[in-house]
Amino acid sequence: MGQTGMNVSGGDAAQIDTLTRGFHSGANWFYWIAAFSVVNSMVLLFKGEWGFVIGLGITQVFDAFAKGFADAAAEEGVSASVGTTVTAVVLVVDVVVAFVVGLFGWLANKGFGWAFIIGMAFYALDGLLFLLVGDLLSLGFHAFALFCMFGGYNCLKKLRALQLQTEAVPAQ
Repeated sequence: MGQTGMNVSGGDAAQIDTLTRGFHSGANWFYWIAAFSVVNSMVLLFKGEWGFVIGLGITQVFDAFAKGFADAAAEEGVSASVGTTVTAVVLVVDVVVAFVVGLFGWLANKGFGWAFIIGMAFYALDGLLFLLVGDLLSLGFHAFALFCMFGGYNCLKKLRALQLQTEAVPAQ
């Protein structure tokens, strides 16, 4: 018996194991993207000048808004607490966005193919932000990550097909 509770031959069990690892690997990209997006946001919002290419573009847009607002408020002599409040609100929004991306990863890891599809669609749209600003390195990374996620989705589809095929064969 294989790990899925089905009667499978040794070759099928190895294939099931390989496909399972493949779909989890694709799904785990959502976790990495979520985590690095939060790191990037914290770095930028706390006056850092660097970031990772793996993050989300939408959180960078939010962060640039907060940074610009805080800088403008400081130049106008507005209380520093206004800039701090805006920065805190944007950081919370960034964490919520990252949580949603991580949720797609969790659902994809549970075997929900629709989570892969919707998550990849959102990530592809996010990549268009980098196209708009001409950040080809981040755009290229988005394409690479989407390729890896799509590979995970394909492994999930193949795994489901193999499981259906194996269930159709009577146990001996």
